[in-house]
Amino acid sequence: MRKIHTLNSKSAAVKKRLDYPVIDADAHVLEGEWAVLDFVKQVGGAKMLKKFEKQGRPGYTKTHRSMFWAAPSGKYTIDRATCMLPKLYAERLEDAGIDYAIVYTTYGISANQVRDDEMRQVLARSLNMLYADMFKDVSDRMTPSAVVPTWTPKEAIAELEFAHSLGLKTVTVSGEVRDAIPEVAKVDPKLGEKTQRITSICMEPRNGHDYDPFWQRCIDLGMLPAGHAGAQKTQRRQSPNCYSFNRLGTFSVGNEFFARSMIFSGVCRRFPKLKVAFLEGGAGWAAQLYNDLMEIYEKRNIDWIYEHQDPSKLDVDLMEEMFDRYGNGRYLTKERWRKSPDLPQSQKVETRPMNDWEASGITSKKDIRDQFVPNFYFGAEADDIMTSVAFNDKLNHFGVKLKAIFSSDIGHWDVPDLSKVLHEAWEMVEKELITEDDFRLFAFENTAEMHASMNPDFFKGTAVEDAVKKLMAKKKARPAASAAE
Repeated sequence: MRKIHTLNSKSAAVKKRLDYPVIDADAHVLEGEWAVLDFVKQVGGAKMLKKFEKQGRPGYTKTHRSMFWAAPSGKYTIDRATCMLPKLYAERLEDAGIDYAIVYTTYGISANQVRDDEMRQVLARSLNMLYADMFKDVSDRMTPSAVVPTWTPKEAIAELEFAHSLGLKTVTVSGEVRDAIPEVAKVDPKLGEKTQRITSICMEPRNGHDYDPFWQRCIDLGMLPAGHAGAQKTQRRQSPNCYSFNRLGTFSVGNEFFARSMIFSGVCRRFPKLKVAFLEGGAGWAAQLYNDLMEIYEKRNIDWIYEHQDPSKLDVDLMEEMFDRYGNGRYLTKERWRKSPDLPQSQKVETRPMNDWEASGITSKKDIRDQFVPNFYFGAEADDIMTSVAFNDKLNHFGVKLKAIFSSDIGHWDVPDLSKVLHEAWEMVEKELITEDDFRLFAFENTAEMHASMNPDFFKGTAVEDAVKKLMAKKKARPAASAAE
């Protein structure tokens, strides 16, 4: 009988010292290709199956080096089997020091960007049916995330509602659409396939689509959207030979674009109850964006630019005096300056919006804090020490802690041994990069709050149900206690 458990693992030892459960916000399933194909045939028919088999697995091209040899092997073969077999997966969570796991797609990350509308939708539905069937017997320990393509709001809502009907509770989305440049595709569709246009689903989406009904439906159904798409296969990550070059920073770039789009487009203002996860990119980019938003607002809010940069307020006499005193008599002269476009009367009339923050509804730095901090959650892997910046209240404006969430990434190449992930995360405490209280937020509270605030029944019937109930009751009582004081 083969050994399948890692007895007395370092992660299990960390778990023993905690008085709260550990929730994994982002583990992964490794889908068997044959199982995916079974459902593709069921959903799309024999013709679609044949088309899919001819075209091959999405995301793999000669011009871009994608993941290869990306699953555990050798002495870690048991971990590969674990991520393919949910019953084994649930049994081995104890080795990893994890009480409950939200399990995300591997296949669907690329499937969400398939340009063929029918194939993309068939793939998403096939995967969702597969996940619902695979994980139905382990719902007390794990739940899978649905795949929801977002090329149009109609498509997104249809798959969201179907996933909900299957009992799936959270969804994987891409915050962007990567289609062909329309002007090229119109002239030559085959040539268009070699081009790429990236558009946000929030900020000025393609074809004028309105995604507000989709965000509202996420709230109605209590299904949290998780951004889980990187920037691979985009212009700066297209090495045909070097996967590591393409992989570095990919998820942080994709997540930053998605989050930035949500802020500036006003999604956060219009849907304050919407919680969003940004997975696999860590929290370093999140701290950068949060603080950058604060700092650019100082100099690019509408009142500041009118006060300090309005061309009509330019002191022409002072400019001429300075050129007289400090010009070089050749080309930096008052006379040459007078003919330049710097003069107030030479300025072009602005016909586009002047207030960059109008759609967002942001009129102060506090508004940035109040839109960003409560509703955004950042998946950070166990060995990512940059997670610590999320908890650095001396660094982050208003002394806030951003909501980083423990995300093991079990199932992918960077986690060959699932028994080590919790201990790797705990090393941040040992190195005094974060406190034990921060670790509690990271490994339990933030993820529990993220899902339970969208869907109070998310953890019903799970191994962590009672702990989450107590946490949410405590959080609900805090505002009342503060008011009483």
